[in-house]
Amino acid sequence: MFGPGIWRMGRMLDMFPEMTRFHKDMNRFFSGLTQEYDQHYPPVNVWIGEDDVVVRAELPGMDPDAIEITTKGDLLYIKGSREPEQLEEGCRYHRQERGFGRFSRGLQLPFNVNPEKVEANYEKGILQIHLPRAEEDKPRKIAIKSE
Repeated sequence: MFGPGIWRMGRMLDMFPEMTRFHKDMNRFFSGLTQEYDQHYPPVNVWIGEDDVVVRAELPGMDPDAIEITTKGDLLYIKGSREPEQLEEGCRYHRQERGFGRFSRGLQLPFNVNPEKVEANYEKGILQIHLPRAEEDKPRKIAIKSE
């Protein structure tokens, strides 16, 4: 019922994930001394409260001075740069998975924030940003007048 062509096609499909990984590895190898992070770096968790947002970003091994945080309206931007590790003389990489280079991450928040009250701290590789809701963006109860 099935000829030998079907069997060969199945083997080709089995090899596709391995070929994709090989292609990515080669691109990484030949990308030069710096690399751009993908658009989802750093990974983040975002918690939303009534009047604030807390963002926690994983940035292990970073110098806090190399991280820039900016806000505008309901947008948060995290930018930075990680320098490559310096190897001892005579050493070379066997495997390199930790990235280096520039990164930029933009997040849309559920409401406008008050940029004057934003606080950030960096501890044990985690950047935590507390973003209070802007007063003008808070819901207000409207009084109903009756005659």
